[in-house]
Amino acid sequence: MNIKDIQQLIKFVAKSGVSEVNIESKDLKIGIKTGNVEKSVVYSGSPTVLTQPSNPISETQMSGPEIASEQENDSEDTNLITIKSPIIGTFYRKPSPDKSNFVENGDLISEGDVLCVIEAMKLFNEIESEFSGKIVKILVDDASPVEFDQPLFLVDPS
Repeated sequence: MNIKDIQQLIKFVAKSGVSEVNIESKDLKIGIKTGNVEKSVVYSGSPTVLTQPSNPISETQMSGPEIASEQENDSEDTNLITIKSPIIGTFYRKPSPDKSNFVENGDLISEGDVLCVIEAMKLFNEIESEFSGKIVKILVDDASPVEFDQPLFLVDPS
């Protein structure tokens, strides 16, 4: 089960109105609690606990890697797509300190290409492109903290 599947499960549970769901399989145990308490997901396969604030979960919060096709208001950026952070964490442009950057300004990208990694709670999450295009601008410095839904890249899809 990957992070997208878990996010979709959390979204489904939030919409259904139930207050608690527990799922167990051979390798994985997931518990999701909703309501006025903090929402948390616990994995027994790994010692990771993800916690969401006690405000209601909105559809945009749990919709996988956020690739927003927002049109920029600047006159020169009218056809650019903004790739946003799907999680809170630390943004890294390369897989490890001794490796080269995933992408640079001006690079052509294809669907599925890894653009960066975001480290959250000692887990490194690869952020992949969901479309092809050209990197116009990288909006975040390497090893910088990022917020949920923060713009990371501007991409020209043409």
